[in-house]
Amino acid sequence: MVDYKKHITIEPGKRNGQPCIRRMRITVGDVLSYLASGMTIEEILDDFPKLTREDVLACLAYAAETQKKTAIIKPAA
Repeated sequence: MVDYKKHITIEPGKRNGQPCIRRMRITVGDVLSYLASGMTIEEILDDFPKLTREDVLACLAYAAETQKKTAIIKPAA
């Protein structure tokens, strides 16, 4: 698995603090949306030549890691 911490950065003044790829303005959410819409990694790389395959895999790793931290809290009865 790719170490997403080497690829994903968060800067408060950039893209409203959303996680971005290597200090660029491309967010993890952007890449995940492209993948969810059916784009292949190769298509994303063609559209964004500054991205690498490892960047895209880092987005998936980041999403997997943050999903583990999601909890559902039942409202008080």
